[in-house]
Amino acid sequence: MSSIVTEQGILHYETLGRGKPIILLHGWINSWDVWRESMIHLATGGTSYRVYALDFWGFGLSNNDSAEAAFQIESYVEMVNQFMEKLGIQEAPIFGHSMGGTVALKFGIKFPAKVSRIVVVGSPIVGNTLNFFLKLSGNNLIAGMVWKYPILRDTVMRLLLAGDQESVRTMLMRDVRQANMNSFFQSIGDLRATDLCDDLALNEVPILGIFGKNDNIVSPSNAQLLKRSRADATVAMMENSRHFPMMDESERFLELIDRFLNSEVKKGQLKSKI
Repeated sequence: MSSIVTEQGILHYETLGRGKPIILLHGWINSWDVWRESMIHLATGGTSYRVYALDFWGFGLSNNDSAEAAFQIESYVEMVNQFMEKLGIQEAPIFGHSMGGTVALKFGIKFPAKVSRIVVVGSPIVGNTLNFFLKLSGNNLIAGMVWKYPILRDTVMRLLLAGDQESVRTMLMRDVRQANMNSFFQSIGDLRATDLCDDLALNEVPILGIFGKNDNIVSPSNAQLLKRSRADATVAMMENSRHFPMMDESERFLELIDRFLNSEVKKGQLKSKI
């Protein structure tokens, strides 16, 4: 377990392997642990990486007492920037699941020289494609009610995760209890207002989008939104996945990211589909 001190608080991260750096970002009410299997694969595969999986402020083991302003997409973009500055990472591929993918995309728009490739997994390009219950969670009054009565929060989580495998349900129920109320509602409220369609055309960082065909958290229609915004993006639809393709179809997922990372495409070059 490792951590660094940033301007907004303590940032926890896990690291594994040797080689070129790669950064992994988790989704809303999640933690670095969603990437555990991917970390092992990337650190020990044919092309070994030094893998860093971060906990966003207010989630996992990162400082849960951060200022309210820290729980926003732009603040998380700056968090990744500070992390790279502190560790001396000049450029790296960045993976993001769900909200983490939105952060990765915005990072690529703001700091294109610092990111060589972006992989987004079940990430919203437009915030109004979120599940109805998630959009409600961005309301201060509703979030306060959910936090005041944990049984209500747990009931909603169980409904959302009813079709997921046991390992996913166990992980999410644990992670939501580690979050605090401000991180819970402010981050999703900010995500709900996001629209990256126009901004994505402003950078030439190669992008791979992986989406679960049966995702009930973030609409799979975001695959089309990504492709419409960046015609050169590579998009893969996972036929048997919901919101966690890295766990639902792990072998296929790892195959996709390996092929993308090992392709010779560079910034500004068109890509063929995977």
